[in-house]
Amino acid sequence: MADVKVQVTGGKEEKMLKGGMKTTPFIFANEISEKLAVVGFAANMITYLTMELHMPLVKAATTLTNFSGAASLTPLFGAFLADAYIGRFWTIAGASFIYTIGMLILTVSAIVPQLRPQPYREATTYQLGVFYVSLLLTAIGAGGIRSCVVAFGAEQFEEGGDGRTGSMRDKKSKTWTFFNWYYFCMGASILLAVTVIVYIQDNIGWGVGLGIPTAAMAISVVSFVAGHKMYRMMDPNESPFTRLIQVIVAAIKKRNVPVIDGGRDLYENDELDKDISVFGKLLHTDQLKFLDKAAVVTEEESEWKGLKPNLWRLSTVHRVEELKSVIRMGPIWAAGILVITASAQQFTFSLQQARTMDRHITNRSTFQIPPGSMSVFTILAMLVTIAVYDRCLIPLARHFTGLPRGISFLYRMGIGFTISILATFVSGVMEVKRRHSATSPSAMTVPISVFWLVPQYSLHGIAEAFTSIGHLEFFYDQSPESMRSTAAALFWMSISMGNYVSSFVVSTVHHLSTGPDQSNWLPNNLNKGKLEYLYWIITVLQVFNLAYYCVCAYFYTYKPVARPRPEDVELAE
Repeated sequence: MADVKVQVTGGKEEKMLKGGMKTTPFIFANEISEKLAVVGFAANMITYLTMELHMPLVKAATTLTNFSGAASLTPLFGAFLADAYIGRFWTIAGASFIYTIGMLILTVSAIVPQLRPQPYREATTYQLGVFYVSLLLTAIGAGGIRSCVVAFGAEQFEEGGDGRTGSMRDKKSKTWTFFNWYYFCMGASILLAVTVIVYIQDNIGWGVGLGIPTAAMAISVVSFVAGHKMYRMMDPNESPFTRLIQVIVAAIKKRNVPVIDGGRDLYENDELDKDISVFGKLLHTDQLKFLDKAAVVTEEESEWKGLKPNLWRLSTVHRVEELKSVIRMGPIWAAGILVITASAQQFTFSLQQARTMDRHITNRSTFQIPPGSMSVFTILAMLVTIAVYDRCLIPLARHFTGLPRGISFLYRMGIGFTISILATFVSGVMEVKRRHSATSPSAMTVPISVFWLVPQYSLHGIAEAFTSIGHLEFFYDQSPESMRSTAAALFWMSISMGNYVSSFVVSTVHHLSTGPDQSNWLPNNLNKGKLEYLYWIITVLQVFNLAYYCVCAYFYTYKPVARPRPEDVELAE
């Protein structure tokens, strides 16, 4: 790992320590620009699809959630590249460039008349093709950025990355603070996107509204690369996926070999594992004992002493525990999916609710709030919650729990799940009030203020501050150290699955609720539908999900790590 560089100046060795706070502006600039670009479009994408490309509402909603799902699935590929081949720095840099190209094509498609449909006609196959290519490139770019930027930023603070000596507690505290402020900066960029960028798109034009985040993305690429001499960079090792498969194969081959209770005499090789256990070797656990067979030394393999083993037949305890850690994380990972499904409705049906309501700030005001800007209340609630949590709740909770992060990430996620249930239930109640306020089913504008939607948007923001950051902390802390890009990819994969589940639920409800007269709960005119039923279905699903999560959290076993001696870390550096 290259985080300490030694220069010889005037016959004296001068250590130039890398990492620390000085690197955060460059890292945050890249993340802010990416969020400015993706949210600046995604927050108003339902408007672009329905008003500019003339898609039906349900098709536009599923297109949006499918795109969000794809953009959150590509981090798996980005994580594989980063961990196994090119490292996190070059993955982020290359992905940012690809993202910029995708945004450039999207901006051009919004400007050139031939790439936009005629009035009152749906887009042609060619026009949709150009649009989808731009989305594909941004999804690929997002995969490289999202899988690496969190782990890359957090490792700037690990093990004294800022060059100061300090306790492990202090270093961990800095890492958890980084997570909070990473999410805060991300939220601030989203706030800018859903206000300024969305307003420009609705009132000046899509060319300018997309061109600004495109330019910001291009500048961030230059900024991020310019800071490369200051970063701590972990060299890529062998593919973590290969190691996991090797353990499975070795365990299957030895399925008939007995394992001694307590894991005694299982294979250990510190030299073999040194590059993937720099900051601590995983200790043996009694769970998933079948996998321990991969580390049992047979009579034939005992003759390999001093030689590198065939890893498809014999794995070390550390590598077996890597796989166990990933498997143990699975149930907690799955619990986060439905929260994303609930949150996804803000950018589809909640936005359409806002479009039908009185969006004037006051009775005398001529200014109307763009529907896509309603998510500003989600972001404000999230930012306030993060700030209060980081500055007030963490120090208070730390006094009682002794944990650097205040409360465990499992408790934090559980709080978020509970608030998300309340947010979705309130969304259904507000839809009933909105529809009953309509003067007629065909009315374009309902005489009720759009500010009635503020509670549901705000509750989703508070839930996200607890759930998403807790989820991110969980993946980073509980994943093996050599798989942290993969862990970040798992976080985004849960978002991907949440969006796909949203598409499935919406499509299923739309299909099953369609009557003989073709009426359904989710028509283009919400005044003629039953949108609240969709919200309440998701509410009930989340109640069952919370019960499932509580069981998983109760039985969850934290990964056991043997911390190395400080001198060992210095040698590794």
